[in-house]
Amino acid sequence: MKLYFKQRVTAFLAAYDVYDEAGNTVYTAESQASWGQLIHVRGANGNYLATVKQKFWSWRSTCEIYIGPDFAGTIHRDGPLFSTHYAIDYRGWSVSGNFMESDYSICDASGVMIAAVSKELFHLTDQYCIEILNPDDALHVLCFVLAIDAEKASRST
Repeated sequence: MKLYFKQRVTAFLAAYDVYDEAGNTVYTAESQASWGQLIHVRGANGNYLATVKQKFWSWRSTCEIYIGPDFAGTIHRDGPLFSTHYAIDYRGWSVSGNFMESDYSICDASGVMIAAVSKELFHLTDQYCIEILNPDDALHVLCFVLAIDAEKASRST
């Protein structure tokens, strides 16, 4: 299953459309004004599904993921200020690849690839292709990618 993650141009808040290979909107994600990024993920019908919340007053840049109202895990940058190593407490997952250019793989605890993320070039706004092996993981993978993107954005501001 492939999902395409496209950032919409808005005044100050991040907004994303996530659509499938046929061009159908599968998810939308919109940030809300807060200290740190707060991104709500909704299904195609507009129903709330998940939240990615960046902790603003944290020693390390940390994003918490909530699926529905339930806390699911954290992703935070580990190491020096400009480090691209992440400490992940989310479903036993890990990441490897080139985070700065947004080309990386997400693997489960046994090292089996769950998804591959690649940034598409030559677009006016950020656009990613997310290839997910098991469609049941789609929402979790999307939240994971949003958390890494939010953490990267906080480093560039």
